Amino acid sequence: MNNNINNKSAATPSFFTNPAAPSNIPINHPPPQLLSQTQGAATHFHGHFQPPTHAVHPHVHANAAANTHVAAAAPPPPAPPKRATQKPPSRPAASSNANQSSAFKTMELTVAPPRKKRNFLDNLIPPKIAKLVPESAIYAKLLQLESHVDSVLVRKKIHVQEALRNPSCVRKTLRIYVYNTFANQVKAESGKNEAEDPCWLLRITGRVLEDGKDPVADGISQKENPKFSSFFKKITIYLDQGFYPENHVVLWDNGRSQVQRDGFEVKRKGDKEFTAVIRMVMNYSPDKFVVSAQLSKVLGIEFDSRSRIIAALWHYVKSKKLQSPNDPSFFMCDTSLQRVFGEEKMKFSVASQKISQHLSPPQPIHMEHKIKLSGNGPSGTTCYDVQVDVPLPLEKDMSAFLASTERHKEIDSFDKVICDSIKKINEHSRRRAFFLGFSQSPAEFINALIASQSKDLKLVAGDVSHNVENERRTEFYNQPWVEDAVVRYLTRKNARSDTPASI
Repeated sequence: MNNNINNKSAATPSFFTNPAAPSNIPINHPPPQLLSQTQGAATHFHGHFQPPTHAVHPHVHANAAANTHVAAAAPPPPAPPKRATQKPPSRPAASSNANQSSAFKTMELTVAPPRKKRNFLDNLIPPKIAKLVPESAIYAKLLQLESHVDSVLVRKKIHVQEALRNPSCVRKTLRIYVYNTFANQVKAESGKNEAEDPCWLLRITGRVLEDGKDPVADGISQKENPKFSSFFKKITIYLDQGFYPENHVVLWDNGRSQVQRDGFEVKRKGDKEFTAVIRMVMNYSPDKFVVSAQLSKVLGIEFDSRSRIIAALWHYVKSKKLQSPNDPSFFMCDTSLQRVFGEEKMKFSVASQKISQHLSPPQPIHMEHKIKLSGNGPSGTTCYDVQVDVPLPLEKDMSAFLASTERHKEIDSFDKVICDSIKKINEHSRRRAFFLGFSQSPAEFINALIASQSKDLKLVAGDVSHNVENERRTEFYNQPWVEDAVVRYLTRKNARSDTPASI
């Protein structure tokens, strides 16, 4: 009997479960409706028995055909003629094995692939099991704490990512140094430098001042700041075209450069002094614009980003109480705004387009440096101070935080251990329910299990048209089609055996 009590009844309580079957079904799904044992195997498989959509290979333990409802299909009646004959499942050749006394079929099923991604429900202990294990309340509290920590980390991560996209900056002064050096401008009498041509070298570099002082010149510890070239989009140097007709324009573009630099050098051969023109286009993030004189007089802003200019306009409207009470999407233009926009009433969505007419890109920095080829070098050192936005040094820490939150290997390994433990707990709970149901009412348990297995095996075999209850009654075999069915059955049997048959 122990070999037959291996499947769960679909019409019985949840304790009709295989006691030794490791479950491959996610624990957040309802319990399986039927359990079956592979023939001769030591382990068992839990799965839903449904109409055969996968490769199902039934194997029948040898026993009397009367003990199994699907051992042989009933012969089809003569009408309707198109009804397909149901084929009984084939028996294995070696039927006289140790399980010969079993009256139930067992089958092998193709296991569905496990889910690749685990969700939060995989770590939950079902309420029925939680009642049996008082310590599970502590585990439930830990899950709630973990969920809270995860939500806090997600919010913090979003905040950090937003801060990295729009980093907070502090206004500092960038001091630009422009000077040149020269060599071999005066020939030595000894003649050892006669083979070397006269040349000069133009240098452009800069450093961010700390409290108005150059950290290098004053010997102050220098903080880590962006490279000099990161403050500029484009740098163009114009040389004298009369002296250098082929390459008198030197251009550096930040968009084409892969590495930021601390400075730039231009080296040429020559012994003639001239004036070089340097133009530097600032790199603002976000882009900044020069405000027209009319709008600047109203808002008090001469140079800023578009978002800050629009925010200043909103504060102006709010402070002057110009917003329309009937339609908040409009605001009234006072005398100052009418001079700027030329309208008495304006919509906020249109204000952004109107403001664009009063914004212009900033002019590049224009410098002129005379290339001197005499005197003490370096020659003609000139300094220019420019206001720049320097990101706060917290950017590195924020980037490190984001990198640390992406390392989930250790956490995933712990989650896998927890999920495996939860599966084992559920499996032991099913085994306990199985044996508990059997111990409380053995006869009803076995009868319900037999009825469920018979119904499910017929469903798997495709023999769903038969009614078991009707076939057990004598009235079923007194119908008109029975005589023709018996004759057809005996005819087929005689054809296979080639021996005379007796009725």
